[in-house]
Order: sequence, then structure tokens, then C-alpha cells
Amino acid sequence: MTQIDLNDPLTLAALIGGAAFLVLLVLIIAAIRAASRASEPVIWQMNQLGRTVEGLAKGQEQLSGGLSTVSNAQNQGQTQMLHMLETRMAHVQKEMNDRLHANAMSQARALSEMQEKMNEQLQGGSEKTTKSLTELQQRLQVIDKAQENITKLSGDVLSLQDILSNKQTRGAFGEIQLNDIVGKALPSDSYSVQATLSNGKRADCLIHLPNPPGPIVIDAKFPLEAYEALRGAQTADHKARAQTLFRQAVRAHIKAISERYIIEGETADGALMFLPSEAVYAELHANFPEIVREGFSARVWIVSPTTCMATLNTMRAILKDARMREQAGAIRKTLSMLHRDVELVVERVGKLDTHFNQARKDLDGIGTAAERAGKRAAKLDNFDFEEVGSDADSPLESLTGDGPKT
Repeated sequence: MTQIDLNDPLTLAALIGGAAFLVLLVLIIAAIRAASRASEPVIWQMNQLGRTVEGLAKGQEQLSGGLSTVSNAQNQGQTQMLHMLETRMAHVQKEMNDRLHANAMSQARALSEMQEKMNEQLQGGSEKTTKSLTELQQRLQVIDKAQENITKLSGDVLSLQDILSNKQTRGAFGEIQLNDIVGKALPSDSYSVQATLSNGKRADCLIHLPNPPGPIVIDAKFPLEAYEALRGAQTADHKARAQTLFRQAVRAHIKAISERYIIEGETADGALMFLPSEAVYAELHANFPEIVREGFSARVWIVSPTTCMATLNTMRAILKDARMREQAGAIRKTLSMLHRDVELVVERVGKLDTHFNQARKDLDGIGTAAERAGKRAAKLDNFDFEEVGSDADSPLESLTGDGPKT
């Protein structure tokens, strides 16, 4: 169905022309009908109708011009509107392009910054990972080294167990430890290792102390089997039997040392039993004080590595004091010779002082003679031969300082 747009000037002009044509047609029909009525009115009406048609023609021409003007104005308005719309669209499109470009650049910068941050984070993470792996490798190396040391230590412990399981090797272990402690505490000439006494017994170590108290013996003993049985006892009966065995072992060692290494007139009135284990020593003093008292009664003093070092330091002080007493005579003789040397020095200093006094007097005389010679030289320099008169004093007398005798 076709729709009529009344806002269109051409459509409006066509409608007006059609309406005028219809009016003219109606008038013609009315004139024809009225022609039968009267001729004159018809002519007049025809004239009027002609004038009306001319007026309508002129109006139609004016309407056509107006419509043309309206159409031109509408076309010009549409053209201006289209130009404005195109300009606006171009401006909007440019703004949109600028915004899109700015957004694209911003997003590109953001992506670049994000990429740089990610690269930095990845690089930092890589460095941290590398550092962590390096530290982990170093720690693993330390752990491997510690494992090697533990393995070596385990082997040493097993070797030590093998050594301690044999009485002879266990005795050698105690002797070596004793010799090491004594060697650190005393001078090498103050003790003897494996010294043979007059009764044919051989002591592990003999300390050469002065009389009193005299040389004292230190013998190493290690009741390991009895101690291990005591520590491994699970029941009261086993513990009681182990304590009995421990008492018997320590008493046997105390008796052997008392009988073998305490000789009247040759050694000191006592001896030392060296226990190379602090644990055995602590067990003995903590739970078996009666055995310690029995050792005191037998003049056998039980020592551990720690207490042995303290005892040896005391012996070292005794040896130092004895050697000072032995050297007292030599010291007095040396002091006497030193006193004579000092007297000789004093005597020679006195003689040297006498020589210095004589030399000082000679120097004073030389200075006086030089001063007198200088004065006489000055007189010779100032002597005027033209002023010498017959009654004048003799210049020789003035030079020699001998004036006329009265």
C-alpha cells in the first residue's frame, strides 16, 4: 500500500493542482447546466470562470515557484545537514580513532611493562632457584662429608670396640692415654715410661718426685667387662651380680698396685691407679664409695683423665720448687760473682771519672791560653809604628805584658 507524505512539497503541489482541477470541472459542469437557463449569465460566468482559471493558473505558477523554492530550500537544508552530519561523523570517527589509538598504545605499554615485570620476576625466580640449588648442593656436600665422617667415626668406634674387647689392647689403650696426659703436664726428664723397679715389676709410668714423697707410680687399669655387665643388667639379680663382679675387679686392681708398686725406701708411700674412662670413675665414686675408701686405706688413689691432669699439675709445681732448691747454691754463687762484677764496674767508673776531671782541667787551661793568645794577637793587629816615641812605653813590653819595673 502506497503512503502519501503531506510534508513533501511536490506531493502537496500535486494535491492542490488536483483540487483546482476538480473545482474547475465542477464549475464547467455547473455552467453547462445553467446555460439552459440563461445565456447572458453564462457568458458572464464564463468570463468570470476564465478570470478565475487565469487566477488559478497564476496561483498555480506561484505555487509551483513556491514549491520549487521550498524544494530548493529543502534540498539545500538536506545538503547542509548531510554536510554537517558528514563533518560530525568525520570528527566523531577521528575522535574514536584517536581514542582507539590511545587505548591501543596504553594497552601496548601496559603489556610491555607487564612483560618486563614478568621477565624480571622470572629472572629473579631463576636466580633464586639457582641460588637455592647451589646452597642445596653445598649442604648436600656438607651432609655427604658429615656422612663420611660418621662412617669413619663408626669404623673408629668399631675399631675402639675391637681394641677394648681384648685385655692386652685395652691395657695398651690406657697406657697410651696415660702417656699422653703425662707428656702434656710434665717435662720429659721428670718421668719414665715402663720403668722397672727393684722387685722386677714394670710400672706404666714413674714420676721422679723429690724426697719426700719420692718417686710415685701411676698404673693404668680398665675394668671394662665388669662395668659393661653392670650397665647392661636388666633385673635386680643381674645387677647385684654385676656389682659384685665390679667390686671384685676394682679391689683386685687396688691390691695388685699396692703390692707391686709401693716399695719402702724406693718409691713414695702411695701410688695412683689411672682409670681411662670418666664414666667408670663416676660410677665408682657415685655407687661404690666403700671401694674408694679401701683404696685410700691401701694408699692407692684412683684418678680419671681429668683428675689425673690436676694431680700432675700439682706434681709439676713440686718438681719446680725442688729444682729451685737444688739450684739455690748455684744461684747464690752467681749472685756473688755478679756482686764482684758490679764492684769492678764501680771502681773503673771512678777511675774514668778521675781521667775526665783531669781532661776537663787540661781543657780549661787550653782555653785560658788560647784566650790570652787571642788578646795578644789583637794588640799586634792594632799596633801603630808612627806613634812610637822615645818616651813611649816599649811595645814589646806591652805585648809581653811586662811593664817597667818600679
